[in-house]
Amino acid sequence: MSDYAVEANKSEGSLKEEYLSLGRAKLVEMYRTMVLIRRFEEAAAKAYSMQKIGGFLHLYIGQEAVAVGSVAAIREDDYLITAYRDHGHAIARGTDPKILMAELFGKYTGSSKGKGGSMHFFDVVRNMLGGHAIVGAQIPLGTGIAFKSKYRKEDRICLTYMGDAAMNQGAFHEALNLAALWKLPVVYIVENNLYGMGTAVDRASAVTDLYKRGCSYGIEGMVADGMNVFAVYDAVKEAAKKARELSLPTLLEIRTYRYRGHSMSDPDSVYRTKHEVEEEKRRDPIEQMKKFLLSGKIATQKEIDAVDEDVKKLAAECVEFAENSPEPPLESMYDDIYV
Repeated sequence: MSDYAVEANKSEGSLKEEYLSLGRAKLVEMYRTMVLIRRFEEAAAKAYSMQKIGGFLHLYIGQEAVAVGSVAAIREDDYLITAYRDHGHAIARGTDPKILMAELFGKYTGSSKGKGGSMHFFDVVRNMLGGHAIVGAQIPLGTGIAFKSKYRKEDRICLTYMGDAAMNQGAFHEALNLAALWKLPVVYIVENNLYGMGTAVDRASAVTDLYKRGCSYGIEGMVADGMNVFAVYDAVKEAAKKARELSLPTLLEIRTYRYRGHSMSDPDSVYRTKHEVEEEKRRDPIEQMKKFLLSGKIATQKEIDAVDEDVKKLAAECVEFAENSPEPPLESMYDDIYV
């Protein structure tokens, strides 16, 4: 097993050649994307509180390094599929945040024409196949995508994301068994943010080192620090290589933390303390990346400030675009329904 969690602080000064080789533009873009995800989520939270967004809203604030680091480690033609906390994955994949905000607003210009909402972001062109609201439902789907890729000899892998609580669903075990049996090119990524809704992992799981669950099916388990974008990048790159070259699945536990509650309706103060949240914020992934860029002279403070201002402006434009977009016409109610 490769344990990346022990390298939690390597971005704060250890300018490894492998990261610098990504190039200045790529590194700055990774920082920009993490900031964009956070500002997008903050804008969405504000709009939700003003009742401009209905239904559920699960924010990705604090987990930005997971989506950005993992997507940076794969190819554009690779697939990814995730659960309902999906905003960060779509943005990391390159989907226009304006149409994503419009989807949150239920508008016709949204990524699913206003029919999907927060939990069903899709971008087939970029091989981002959802956004799935049923807990654990995406796990066998991701396994099936990997089977399709192997069957057609496409040389493409599938990142299949899930929350820690989804591992207790039967679909998880069925999927991993088949992935191991058929040697499928899939990387299962567990975004362990320590809570399944309001229940801590150690209250819901007999085995709290979640990566170890893969051993039941002969699947290698790995763990990475999800508050560090390079630790995520390293782990996913290694797992993706095994999937692509050896057609072997990997179970990757990425330990991260959400600063907000499970959803906008979650009074998270009931099950965790304010002190705990503030302690986790000391490892903020965006701040770690910023320190890396500045200490390595990859970007100046002026350039960082410009990125921050640009992203803040874009987030405001997303909300404006969503507000000014049309509602779905009544006749579109039966579009995209197959009988």
